[in-house]
This record gives sequence, structure tokens and C-alpha cells, in this order.
Amino acid sequence: MAFRWLTRFVLAALVAGAALTGTARAQQDLENTLYLDLDYGRVVIALRPDLAPKHVARIKELTRQKFYDGLVFHRVIEGFMAQTGDPRGTGTGGSGQKLPAEFSREPFVRGTVGMARAQDPNSGDSQFFIMFAPGDFLNGKYTVWGRVVSGMEYIDKIKRGEPPRSPDKIVRMQVAADAK
Repeated sequence: MAFRWLTRFVLAALVAGAALTGTARAQQDLENTLYLDLDYGRVVIALRPDLAPKHVARIKELTRQKFYDGLVFHRVIEGFMAQTGDPRGTGTGGSGQKLPAEFSREPFVRGTVGMARAQDPNSGDSQFFIMFAPGDFLNGKYTVWGRVVSGMEYIDKIKRGEPPRSPDKIVRMQVAADAK
């Protein structure tokens, strides 16, 4: 009888663990979760150090320096992506530290967060983009370093344009472990 109860308990625990959503998993690892606050609401991004450890480390470093706070979404293309991370707001600037490419087999789907770059694959810096829709043509050619697990409806509200007429800004970006 005790064995049957223990078996049911273990099975229930396994099922509950398997049922965790992306948001719940992200909340469990606060060091690898970003909060990107927009005027519309909070976007939660699960970081992927398993795919891009150098990119994740640099994004967290810049985030902790408050580098992204107040930066505009300077390139927002309907049906494609929203890009930010340039302190100039023009798409021509960055933090000044280039990162080596960390390409993977992870596909670019809606909610994927990838590193923008120039023609040189090893030119990623601080600019990143969030996908509105799948972008198979980016697969294996750009670094995937995260995924939106909550708040994609706020990303969908970002004003479109290259640049948008009155661009939306990142109000604040935080590593969840540091959030107050």
C-alpha cells in the first residue's frame, strides 16, 4: 500500500515538473532571465547560455551596467523583427566590444532573441532583435541567445519603421536575479 502511494506521488511530481511552462522555467533560473520593461508592459526573456555563453554573459554585463535603459527600437519591420541596442539610435553604434559568432541549430521562430551583426559573422556587439515571425533564412547565420517566454503581446505593440517616427524605448532592462 505504501509503495502504491509512493509511486503515485512520484508520478504526480514528474508530471507536474514536465508541465512547467517556459515562464515557470525562466523564473526558476533568475540569473538567466531578463526583464525588459516597455511602456506597454514587462517582457520576460529566458537566456540561452547553453547556445551562446559569451553572448549571454555580455548581454547580462551590459544589462547590469544599465546600458540598455532608454535605448530606442530603431529598426522595426512588420512581420519580421524589432531591433534595439544601439546607443546612437541609428543602427550604427554599439558598446565597442565585438563578440565571436556562436551559431547553433536553434531556429529563429516567433519570440527568438538574436544578436544583430554586420557582414562579418564575428561583429555582434550590443544590438539585438526579437522576432515577430519565423525567419528560417537567419538559421545558422545569426546567434540565438534568448527567447521571449512572456509578454510577446508587448513586443507586438512596438511602433514599426526604419526608424519609427516616434520610436518605442526600453524603459529598463534587468537581470531577474537583480530585480527589485
